[in-house]
This record gives sequence, C-alpha cells and structure tokens, in this order.
Amino acid sequence: MPLYQAKAELFRTLGHPVRIRVLELLQDGPKPVRDLLAAIEVEPSNLSQQLAVLRRAGMVTSSRDGALVMYALSTPDVADLLAAGRRILGTVLSERDGLLSELRTSEPAR
Repeated sequence: MPLYQAKAELFRTLGHPVRIRVLELLQDGPKPVRDLLAAIEVEPSNLSQQLAVLRRAGMVTSSRDGALVMYALSTPDVADLLAAGRRILGTVLSERDGLLSELRTSEPAR
C-alpha cells in the first residue's frame, strides 16, 4: 500500500465524532470503558464498535485490569495529531472570520 493511501486510511479513521472524543478523553491517560461511556453518552454497542475501529487502526490499545477493560492511546503522537488538528482548525476558522469581516466592511453602500 502506498504511503498516501495509508495516510488516507488514518485520516478516515478520524472521521467520526465518537472516535475523536474517545481519543481526546484518552489523552489524560488510560480509561475503563465505563468512564468513556459516561463521558460520551452513546450506546455501549456504538462505543464498542468505534473502539474496535480505533484498535484495528492501531490508535488505541486495550488491556484488562480485573473485570475492567482499559483503553489507552497507542502512542503520544496521537495526542500530537489531535493538537495539530485543533491548531489548524483554529487558523482556518479565524482566517474565515477575518475574510467575512473584510467582505462586510468592503461592501459598497447602497
């Protein structure tokens, strides 16, 4: 598989709000599924499905702690990627707001 296709698959994995939220929550350290469920408020089957996608993509790992299934980010680079996404989004939105402001102030008076 070419690198660009592998990257596309990685970004497709990030294309679901529940997956992004899970990754955000795991930035603070490993969490049991019950804590993720309480924070995200989705059906257990939906969370399970999204966790499986993240596991297959190698973005999270799972382990057992007694009866609890714990999830963690597979690498700190995942948190770095989320931070980069936040910065990019902030820049894009501020530029968009700036353009909108400029358009409004440069409209000819009628």
